[in-house]
Amino acid sequence: MKKLIPVIIIIGLLLVAGMWYVNTNNNLVEMKGQATKQWANVESSYQRRSDLIGNLVKTVQGAADFERGTLKDVIEARSKATSTTIDANNLTPEKLAAFQQAQSGLSSALSRLLVTVERYPDLKSNQNFLELQSQLEGTENRINVERNRFNDLAGEYNIKIEKIPTNIIANIAGFDAMALFSSKPGAEDAPDVDFNFD
Repeated sequence: MKKLIPVIIIIGLLLVAGMWYVNTNNNLVEMKGQATKQWANVESSYQRRSDLIGNLVKTVQGAADFERGTLKDVIEARSKATSTTIDANNLTPEKLAAFQQAQSGLSSALSRLLVTVERYPDLKSNQNFLELQSQLEGTENRINVERNRFNDLAGEYNIKIEKIPTNIIANIAGFDAMALFSSKPGAEDAPDVDFNFD
């Protein structure tokens, strides 16, 4: 009987360690899954913006005297932004930076388009244009909310996989950190606003 006690203790410790491993692994799977799901929400918001921009461009093209160069920039930036995609299971900082750069290019082109529209009173009063502009503004807010939610979930996951003793299981099971959205370089500076349309 005395020889059996150490064996029972060892088996008990192995069971506890195994249960801890399974529980920790499942927790990490859940956290990564939530962050990955949130990434899909980010992509969905960007897709909504892309779809709205297509409608906006068609509406603006109806204004015959509108500046074609500005429209061309928006169309090209939209094409580049929609062709830059990331697999949610492979969110490296480099891939996320390329994705952000393409989306920033689209945001910049869209901003120039909306500023240029100020010169066209007929277009500004077009109900379709006004509705699309309002939906785009709402979508930009939605994109920001979804990115912040993604950063929250991915950030919690990244912290969890670095903490002791969870980091042991994260390393064994191959749980890697997820890249986060960051601000564009220079975003900390106040933007220059120029209302000179001449």
